[in-house]
Amino acid sequence: MTRMNADVAVVGGGIHGCSAALHLSRRGYKVIQIEKDRVGQHASGVNAGGVRRLLRHPVEIPLACAAMELWRNVRDLVGDDCEFQQRGQVAVAEDEEDLSRLKARVALLRSLGYEHEELLDRDGLFEVIPAVARSCTGGLISRSDGFVNPYHATLAFARAAVDRGVQALAPARATGFRRQAGVWRIETTCGQVEAEFLVNCAGAWGGAVAAALGEPVPVEPIAPMLMVCARLPRFLEPVVIGTGRKLTFKQMPNGTVIIGGGHLGGVDTVRQETELDFARLSASARTVLDLFPIMRQATLVRAWSGIEGRMPDNIPVIGPSRTEENAFHSFGYSAHGFQLGPIVGALIAEFVDTRQTSLPIGGFAITRFRDARCGSSAGSVDRGSLHVISH
Repeated sequence: MTRMNADVAVVGGGIHGCSAALHLSRRGYKVIQIEKDRVGQHASGVNAGGVRRLLRHPVEIPLACAAMELWRNVRDLVGDDCEFQQRGQVAVAEDEEDLSRLKARVALLRSLGYEHEELLDRDGLFEVIPAVARSCTGGLISRSDGFVNPYHATLAFARAAVDRGVQALAPARATGFRRQAGVWRIETTCGQVEAEFLVNCAGAWGGAVAAALGEPVPVEPIAPMLMVCARLPRFLEPVVIGTGRKLTFKQMPNGTVIIGGGHLGGVDTVRQETELDFARLSASARTVLDLFPIMRQATLVRAWSGIEGRMPDNIPVIGPSRTEENAFHSFGYSAHGFQLGPIVGALIAEFVDTRQTSLPIGGFAITRFRDARCGSSAGSVDRGSLHVISH
């Protein structure tokens, strides 16, 4: 049997696994990264690439703000700009009820000391998004948000990690975890990996790794769907988010239009396959046509979905294992975790190195699921009437 040794074994080859491996290597750790398929195959490479602070749950905001600084300077981190576009993101209010929700959101953020979200009246909305339907009542904008090319970005983090000395095993499926005499022994289809530390960034399969460590959590595999339309003349700069209806909507630099927002397809994690739900895709299309009349001339090119893990409270698990020493979790990003990748990787490396983190992560603790009711646990999240945003 082949045996490989490292200081840290990172399980998962998405943006979070690649970022963790990169930041750990930057701190001088020898890292082996284990990915059962290809880098960015399931969620990180096939999402809409949103770089968003807008409408984040309050416990995520400190991380999202810190991540934004890393995205602004991402070339310094990975040697690539990842096609970062800083065009802003806008939540659109279709009626007075939507606008009331956004006003309440602004009041909440001001009470917490945040200023990055700004309420727009009707005229302000039309100034930022001239093509939006005139029936809309206003919006909420985070002007410095934006997006990247997710597959390009994930590969850039992976390349940077390898350039720093990370040993990437892919494809290599992790089949067993045990800790003996202070050493993690991870059985894989490429041999045994031995390491002092274990980092679980396994996405939709992160719950299986947690269960192997004796702390199962109710993670649900989901398949967020997206569509792309053929090129249109430039009509939109910021990313658009729905308030009362599920939507993310943006025009790429080449003129194509990406439509997402949280409508889910079918998923089989054993076969690692997804199935599109065309009724739900039609719902996305109807929302787009209502908000952007120009899209009536658009041609749909293709639709797809990835496999992601969703937690009952729609925020991730980030933090140390409570059952095993020298193990750390980072999974369950519930279809809105891509933007957090750079900073969570840095926090994982910080925790491994110092046993503490410079940003608060207590709200993401895996122990919040000890209460089977989940929704009544101390770490649960009330999103009110705002939809979970997938991008």
